[in-house]
Amino acid sequence: MKVILGLSGGVDSSVALKLLKDQGYDVEAMFMRNWDSATNNDILGNPDINDDVCPQEKDFQDAKKVADQIGVKLNRIDFIEEYWDTVFTYFLNEYKSGRTPNPDIMCNKYIKFNAFLKHASTLGADYIAMGHYARVRHEKDKSYLLRGVDSNKDQSYFLCQISQSQLRHALFPVGDLTKQEVRKIAKDANLWTADKKDSTGICFIGERNFHQFLKNYLPSKPGEMVTLDGKVVGHHDGLMYYTIGQRKGLGIGGSHDFDNAAWFVCGKDLEKNQLIVGQGHDSEYLISNRCIATDCNWICDIPEDGKAYTAKFRYRSLDNPITLKKLDGNRIEVFYPEGVRAVTPGQAVVVYDGEVCLGGAIIDSVYMNQERRKY
Repeated sequence: MKVILGLSGGVDSSVALKLLKDQGYDVEAMFMRNWDSATNNDILGNPDINDDVCPQEKDFQDAKKVADQIGVKLNRIDFIEEYWDTVFTYFLNEYKSGRTPNPDIMCNKYIKFNAFLKHASTLGADYIAMGHYARVRHEKDKSYLLRGVDSNKDQSYFLCQISQSQLRHALFPVGDLTKQEVRKIAKDANLWTADKKDSTGICFIGERNFHQFLKNYLPSKPGEMVTLDGKVVGHHDGLMYYTIGQRKGLGIGGSHDFDNAAWFVCGKDLEKNQLIVGQGHDSEYLISNRCIATDCNWICDIPEDGKAYTAKFRYRSLDNPITLKKLDGNRIEVFYPEGVRAVTPGQAVVVYDGEVCLGGAIIDSVYMNQERRKY
């Protein structure tokens, strides 16, 4: 049984590779180059790169060292064009629309479980494997996506848009482990990446300044910051830089008309280019109890209208009890009567039936009873 694993140069995929080899699979690794760092370093305005090796190239070198340690072949493939067309363009278009996208979900859908899978198939792979903290249960006629054992690291949320046919060819070797167990395996095996720091943020941005990054691709359109009743309290740099519920970086203060309570983002008025902010009891405006979501993707079983499920509205959020109703145009209406804070358009609502991730959809509009929130 031949398996090709996506080796990123991080500890999770390194341990996944070792586990597959130890389990007797005919395994190879493949490093994906999804972003042209060498070309974009100047565009991205990253002054921290002060040597001749970009972070992506360092990741490849780490992956090569791990593959050599374990004794497997490492392939290298460029998906730069595919990534730009299906992930980065989506990312920019969502921000242009005032929404907050999740590019990792689209990267899994279009790159890791589509372009990668197709290329691995040309190399004779029966399965592909990734270092995600998720599990898969393969049955005779259907495969089920399950939460990872480590609830703090569970990444099934990011896999909500993959298809049944993609999941049928997927393995997740570290899904039954905690992060601590993964680190221990890496250290016991003296893997090169055993102590490597986990990557954070959006993959193609990395440690760079997010505002500066967006300015290189989208023109800023400054405007007013206003309270829920329309009083101007400051100015914003561009609606794309802010997300619902955000508290840091607003730069509001010093007014005698308001107390010293923290300010936060309550919503966005795209027509007026205004950022709506609030304090204290204004936080109630962040609570909603239903939303409309589009681009539904059901991995294994289609959820039933009115049946009790749980859902996550962003990565690492708590499980929220929901029911849903299917609408036309591949849309759903999701009801969460207990109320949820800062449900944000552009993010995913991911539906679970116990341990099984059924799939999800992209949040489009948010409501409290009949009132549509200005999110």
